[in-house]
Amino acid sequence: MFAKIVIAADGSEQSLKAAEQTIELAKKYKSYVFVVYVVDGTTSKSDIISTWNVQGIMEKRMEKLKQVEKWAEAEGIQYEVKIVRGEPAASIVKFAKEAEADLIVIGSRGLNPLQQMVLGSVSHKVVKRAFCPVLVIK
Repeated sequence: MFAKIVIAADGSEQSLKAAEQTIELAKKYKSYVFVVYVVDGTTSKSDIISTWNVQGIMEKRMEKLKQVEKWAEAEGIQYEVKIVRGEPAASIVKFAKEAEADLIVIGSRGLNPLQQMVLGSVSHKVVKRAFCPVLVIK
């Protein structure tokens, strides 16, 4: 049913909850999982201000996804981590379409404080634009 699942991950509490559900679904359906982290302009600026070297920036981004990787490995789930650039909702939907995903899993809120004020604006946009089912985790 869900051969390929895209999980939108940013290291936030909501994305970790979404990752837990993704792992459970992947176990049940023997799915391949794409862990997608989107770097937009705001994320890039924040990363550069807090970390001055490119290697450090990449390590910081990958660190946010370590827990998801640990869970997938512990359960024997096949997965790939993909870092994509662009506007988060559009990038997630585009990646899912290109990967021919059967499901997108996303947390209802992410790390961006402005987006937290507007109830899950990225998740809302993904739901509106996606060509496949979207599971939004609260």
